[in-house]
Amino acid sequence: MAKLKINYTQSKYQNNSVILKFAMILLAIILICIFLPKQPRFQYEFQKGKVWNHDNLVSPYNFAILKTQEELMRDREQILKTIQPIYNLNSSVNKEQVDQFNTDIGEKWQISHMDSIPGQDIQTYQTTGNTLLNYIYNRGIISLNNRYQNKGNNPEQVDRTQSQYNFTLIHDNIAQQKNTADIFTIESAHQYIDETLAKNNKIDRKKWLAEILKNYVTVNYSFDENLTNKMEQNALANVSTTRGVVQKGELIAEKDKIINTETYQKLESLRRIFEDEARISGNQFLVLLGQFIMISLCVSLLMVFLYFFRSSIYQNNRLIFIIMIVIVAMLGVLSWAIKMKIPSLYYIPYCSVPIIFRVLFDTRVALNIHLLMVLISALFVPNSYEFVFLQFIAGMVAIYSIKTLVKREQFLISSLMILATYIVAYIGLALTRNGSFNNIYWTDIVPFVVSVGLTLLAYPLIYAFERLFGIVSDLTLMELTNSNSKLLRELSLKAPGTFQHSLQVANLAEAAIYKIGGNPLLVRAGALYHDIGKMLNPLFFIENQKSGSNPHEELTPEQSAQIIISHVHKGIEMAKKNQLPEVIVDFIRTHHGTTRVDYFYNMFIKNNPDKLVDESIFRYPGPVPFSKETAVLMMADSVEAASRAMKEPTEESINSLVDKIVEYKITQRQFTNSNITMRDITEVSDIFKSMLKSIYHVRIDYDVNKKPAPANG
Repeated sequence: MAKLKINYTQSKYQNNSVILKFAMILLAIILICIFLPKQPRFQYEFQKGKVWNHDNLVSPYNFAILKTQEELMRDREQILKTIQPIYNLNSSVNKEQVDQFNTDIGEKWQISHMDSIPGQDIQTYQTTGNTLLNYIYNRGIISLNNRYQNKGNNPEQVDRTQSQYNFTLIHDNIAQQKNTADIFTIESAHQYIDETLAKNNKIDRKKWLAEILKNYVTVNYSFDENLTNKMEQNALANVSTTRGVVQKGELIAEKDKIINTETYQKLESLRRIFEDEARISGNQFLVLLGQFIMISLCVSLLMVFLYFFRSSIYQNNRLIFIIMIVIVAMLGVLSWAIKMKIPSLYYIPYCSVPIIFRVLFDTRVALNIHLLMVLISALFVPNSYEFVFLQFIAGMVAIYSIKTLVKREQFLISSLMILATYIVAYIGLALTRNGSFNNIYWTDIVPFVVSVGLTLLAYPLIYAFERLFGIVSDLTLMELTNSNSKLLRELSLKAPGTFQHSLQVANLAEAAIYKIGGNPLLVRAGALYHDIGKMLNPLFFIENQKSGSNPHEELTPEQSAQIIISHVHKGIEMAKKNQLPEVIVDFIRTHHGTTRVDYFYNMFIKNNPDKLVDESIFRYPGPVPFSKETAVLMMADSVEAASRAMKEPTEESINSLVDKIVEYKITQRQFTNSNITMRDITEVSDIFKSMLKSIYHVRIDYDVNKKPAPANG
């Protein structure tokens, strides 16, 4: 059942120019053709681990075999292992630190009262310190880089806690090959100072001198990251992307044989070479013509679906514009991603499109549009089968996971379900290709995580489409049904009886729509607002009359009828003033249809038997209901209001009341424009009867004199 929410006035009077409609469709097709890559496609579809179902494929020319991603990564790792990090020698550090030591030792000697200790000579301490510092700096002090420590690590070496690696030292444009084992780190320099002073018999205060010297130990071999990275990039750029050559006439793939890794790589190499050459030499006009035919066919099928099954959308050019602009935008993004050669096309939030159309329209519309987009995308994405499978499965889950949008967290739940679907489907495809978990690259799941995260952007996009194109989604309806909204709170204060009546009508109508199919949230929102016009003259409506006085006693039947009828006009004015969606205004406009205010009509006839009556004075202006939801609301409104007048509600009286009211609406031809069947009306009547009996606590009468039926057997 379609749940598109378009108001009656729009659907009847809006500009639905056929020329404009087809102009939009043609423009969309042209734009998609512009976005599509313009080279011929490789004619064979193939997958690793699957059977080659085509005839034997023989190489039409010589071509190089491209390396697999694993081979390229392995070659790059080997190349990187051969690149030594580059360090620069800062020769000024040695002189600066030694000079600073010589400047400071005199002051430190006095502060520590070393001059008062017999037998201590400052010159001996200073000379020893200079010798140690000069030796350490001449040998070199380095800060080890974690990036290279594992490269030269020897697990048999247990005498050092740090890994050792070779590096290139540059000084005065002269490069020297060194190893960190021959160079001090700050820690090992400190250790060397302690050990050397421990063996020096001329120094009595060894610990004092050691602590002072450690303050002047700093790195003089600095890592040159820029130059090192440049050397690595140059080396990686020289890594060959091919291995071996397929000769002309060589058998590439044999019919009915499994495509193994080697065959797959040959086919993939041939495909890329074919498309690269075709991009240069192919007939661009014929490619464009073929794309135009295929895209036109896909879009035409979508329009046929809308024409036969969603005519309300097909007749609305604004909705056609929404559909076309979203399709063009998403395919444009996909085409841009292909041209920019982003690492993975799965970064694109493809599932946001079916979610948007599922919330704005319904399941079948979203599914058809998603299928259309996936099929068109398959025309120009690599590994099209894999792409179509993953996107179509994930899109179906996205659509089905938002069956009824009543809570905002459903977007998060839906996103998690989409992510789980992507991961499971990806693992399944990987296993069919490789037959092993070892060849599954878990980093390939990252694009799916990013895509699902971006899918949450569908929420603000839905709000934008609602505002721009006048569509009312379930998210807006949820907000409208909040009893703390401005109008409903005002209704509960000014006309509490009408507010309670509206709540009961909402419950009745919502239960009935659940039964016969429709949008329960829409009919509930319409029911809550259908009588807001009564706020202006609440005491003229019986449900708000607290005392015994009735203001209608002072009016003529014509005046009373006009006041009663006016609550529809005033309700429409209030709804528009408070910017309620037109789809809610439609419930206000149609909930009495073109029925007659019989009470005051009959009173006029009784008081004026000889006078001609203008029946239009006593009739609501309409229009009659035009959908299941508006028809059900009309019945629920009349049934609930009439049930309040029953003095002693019984099962029989309730059944009779409901049947009488529904029959009256039918004879008054109030359902001729709504897509509700007699079977639906019967089911609605049964729901109303059951709920009213529960509301008024009607009990089933048991005949104690009736004999029980004999038991079977």
